[in-house]
Amino acid sequence: MLKKYKYTLLFVSWVMFITILSLFSFSSMDLDTGNLNVPYADKIVHFIFYFGFGFLGALCFRERTNGSLGLGKTIGTVMVVAVIYGIIIEILQYTLTADRMAELGDVLANTLGAFAGIGLM
Repeated sequence: MLKKYKYTLLFVSWVMFITILSLFSFSSMDLDTGNLNVPYADKIVHFIFYFGFGFLGALCFRERTNGSLGLGKTIGTVMVVAVIYGIIIEILQYTLTADRMAELGDVLANTLGAFAGIGLM
């Protein structure tokens, strides 16, 4: 039974992972990164997270509809869901966390990542 829904389970797990890391406060932790300074590292992370969201989301939708939705509608649906989810996460970061910021650049990185992940399909 679990094999039948493997992409759905992966997608839901990935979304939960993104949600937890997006709303978790890292300021209370002493993270020593040494001299590592990667410009726009947060945008790269957003891109990678939503790349996985787009790719796994498309596989999940195809799995859940048994391929009857069609690739074009699947891509459109996953893109809309990814953009809305990304905006909701940014709003939640702004309203629920004290040290996380909502940024338009994050929404753009999320959208581009989801588009690239879906493009891999």
